[in-house]
Amino acid sequence: QVQVAESGGGSVQPGGSLRLSCEASAIIFKLYHMDWYRQAPGKQREWVAGITNTDIISYADSVSGRFAISRESAQNTVYLQMNSLKPEDTAVYYCNGHLGSRNYWGQGTQVTVSS
Repeated sequence: QVQVAESGGGSVQPGGSLRLSCEASAIIFKLYHMDWYRQAPGKQREWVAGITNTDIISYADSVSGRFAISRESAQNTVYLQMNSLKPEDTAVYYCNGHLGSRNYWGQGTQVTVSS
């Protein structure tokens, strides 16, 4: 049973936009804090943005002002709108739902920013 699943990755030129989606099971979406992470080739996975179960939002400095995280209750989906993309945003993006000791990861979706 898939608990969280990402979609929406792809290839885009610098300055372009993409919107990632993370569909979660109903329980996870309602109760868990949801975050986006990314992992570039040869680098450690890094936190990108998060939205708590009370809709408190936070961003990594590297994406603040360019990325926006949001939740859509009707779809049990968390979105990551990515604007003004840079080559250094190239990575596999992962959705994570966590609450206490419980942690659920998606399979990841590739984002490539290149001219």
